[in-house]
Amino acid sequence: MNGKTRGWIVGTALLAAVGTAHAWPDKPVTMVVPFPPGGATDSVARAVANKLQERLKQSFVIENKAGATGTIGAAQVARAAPDGYTLMVTSLAPLVVAEHLMKGLPYSPAKDFTYLTVAVQAPNVLVVSPSLAPRINNVQDVLALLKSRPGGVSFATSGAGSSDHLTAELFWQKTGTKGLHVPYKGGAPAIADLLGNQVDMSFQNVNAVLPHIKAGKLKAIAVTGNRRSPVLPEIPTFAEADVPGLVVYSWQAVVAPRGLPTDVRDRISADLTGAIKDPAVSKPFTDVGLELVANSPEEFARFQQQESARWKEVIEAGNISIQ
Repeated sequence: MNGKTRGWIVGTALLAAVGTAHAWPDKPVTMVVPFPPGGATDSVARAVANKLQERLKQSFVIENKAGATGTIGAAQVARAAPDGYTLMVTSLAPLVVAEHLMKGLPYSPAKDFTYLTVAVQAPNVLVVSPSLAPRINNVQDVLALLKSRPGGVSFATSGAGSSDHLTAELFWQKTGTKGLHVPYKGGAPAIADLLGNQVDMSFQNVNAVLPHIKAGKLKAIAVTGNRRSPVLPEIPTFAEADVPGLVVYSWQAVVAPRGLPTDVRDRISADLTGAIKDPAVSKPFTDVGLELVANSPEEFARFQQQESARWKEVIEAGNISIQ
């Protein structure tokens, strides 16, 4: 191969790479949500997809692929071509929790994805059932109840390994108490049974239970943020309630399969963060207690490592597993 031929091949490859980034998206993009329709992750995905479709004049199709704490959909995305036309919008479970809870995970969270951006985050809030509300007014009341009924106070969660489950486990570890974990197949049925007094309390995403708190149907005790939530300014943080170290945020983020070219990654990340920050998208998020993040791929990759290490420690300390 002579110098001219080699130069022509290299030049053509570079032009093709630039063209790929410039052209994206020139066909429909599938955004896999590894959970059922109607939840927080699905809502975030649809809001962002609609704005991308409007801005980029291309179809963004939501595909709900639920099951196994989000790992079925995550495995599908991990196997997809790294061309920018298959993305995943997910909560933290498949990316930083599942590998520490499940044996034989069919993908590596650290190695099999290209990290694009964390879209939003929200603290969890401890809420108690209507039947408990008259006598539970603060965290100290919760602790007194837990100590009077060791392992007998039920905590509803949206599933084993979910943010609300691990928050409860961390709370018990920090306070030397223990409750009864009652997992559901999603946040909606957990909240429904909490409202119906079938369970005692729950750590839920602020945005998921805000309407019930505002309507007086659920009583909020404390939030897991490092500051008070703007939508619940009267509710203290756990640090203010003398339970330091209980800072937990649930989050929704976007990833692609491993091997996405850097220029395509950067183009998609820029389009995603632009859509997230658009007031038509961001205001409905912040109105219900979500906080915008919209960070860079590099920041997200570092965050994933930190979150994975943190929850591994909690899971091991609590001897938590999924059967």
